Amino acid sequence: MSDTPDSVVRTYIESHRAAFLDDLADWIRIPSVSAQPDHAPDVRRSADWLAAKLRETGFPVTEIWETPGAPAVFAEWPSDDPAAPTVLVYGHHDVQPAAREDGWSSEPFEPVVRDGRMYGRGAADDKGQVFFHTLGVRAHLAATGRTTPAVHLKLLVEGEEESGSPHFRALAEARADRLAADVVIVSDTGMWAEDTPTVCTGMRGLADCEIELYGPDQDIHSGSFGGAVPNPATVAARIVASLHDEDERVAVPGFYDGVAPLTDTERALFAALPFDEERWLRTAKSHGTLGEAGHSTLERIWARPTAEVNGIGGGYQGPGGKTIVPSSAHVKLSFRLVAGQDPDRIERAVRDWIEARVPDGVRHKITFGAATRPCLTPLDHPALRSLVRAMGRAFEQTVLFTREGGSGPAADLQDVLGAPVLFLGISVPSDGWHAPDEKVELDLLLKGVETTAYLWGDLAAALR
Repeated sequence: MSDTPDSVVRTYIESHRAAFLDDLADWIRIPSVSAQPDHAPDVRRSADWLAAKLRETGFPVTEIWETPGAPAVFAEWPSDDPAAPTVLVYGHHDVQPAAREDGWSSEPFEPVVRDGRMYGRGAADDKGQVFFHTLGVRAHLAATGRTTPAVHLKLLVEGEEESGSPHFRALAEARADRLAADVVIVSDTGMWAEDTPTVCTGMRGLADCEIELYGPDQDIHSGSFGGAVPNPATVAARIVASLHDEDERVAVPGFYDGVAPLTDTERALFAALPFDEERWLRTAKSHGTLGEAGHSTLERIWARPTAEVNGIGGGYQGPGGKTIVPSSAHVKLSFRLVAGQDPDRIERAVRDWIEARVPDGVRHKITFGAATRPCLTPLDHPALRSLVRAMGRAFEQTVLFTREGGSGPAADLQDVLGAPVLFLGISVPSDGWHAPDEKVELDLLLKGVETTAYLWGDLAAALR
């Protein structure tokens, strides 16, 4: 559906490749680590750098949006076609902590290119995947002869994603009128493998809680009092033991309300991926699979809700024995949620379920963290079909489909703006997000550039 000539796009990208990579390296040199207060000036410097580069790219509107934490960058380039759809691209400019002594082969904030890969913190997560949009829109304009994009193009690049996006929802709500869009594209994800281009169609949501249990006012002698007073460690163990049934389904009443079963088409799309379960187990450092009965491993981690015990403790933990009834115990739980589940409803259901299992004589406190909603792109959405066409043109391959088992702030944009979320990422598992020697495959990075060069014209036609 796009009128952008492939050969012109590729020639333009190749002629600007060196300058593009030099700019990306300059950005990576800024250690924008949001989790470390000492780097707060660097996070701000990163935002300023990006805003200046977006102005240089051609965006007529570029702004630094302040939050109670780190700043975000907003940019907008309206189309000269007033009927054009509006697209919002999301990413982040902050990065994970990194130091040479963590196991890096080179300085993490002094990027180097080796064997067709750029190594440096943020190369893939997420500076590289944000930055390919700058060359992509320029290639789109050069190949079509346009002076403005075929869509009303907006970018929102936050500065706190690696710190849990604590202020992102409030920012999206406060700026909802400026962020309004027909579709949101998230460039903070990846593909299945270097030789298997894929589009992610959903991310799970997340809810988590900590349960604090208090029995006696102090540790007491188990011979004098055990068996006659409630033991908070025993209560913790019973809560954990009853969390799943014999089919590994979450036993909380109402937990699965609203969850739609996978369709035959969705299951077939998962099964089409070249999944090696033994290799996956080695990556997981696990010695076997276990999960909800009737579902494959990929279905369990992408499309089914889960409950995990993240921690459990209480009582004496030192060497040898200590015969006590402990005064306290605690349990940490997390719940991955899928489309159809509401985090608020899940919180109420879990709270009621836990409280029903705490006996008289044990005081308790249940604390839930900030929840993340799930998001799912309908397979028949015209914007998704546009993205698949654009990526297929760039890679010259059939594009398959994945989902993400994790969670992220993309669902906040879906929820606040009421717009479908698409995922456009070119990173691959070997890129080592959050790990030493993070890198990005340069050929794939430029395929991301090419995808966006085709995408804006295709979306403009598809969403009319």
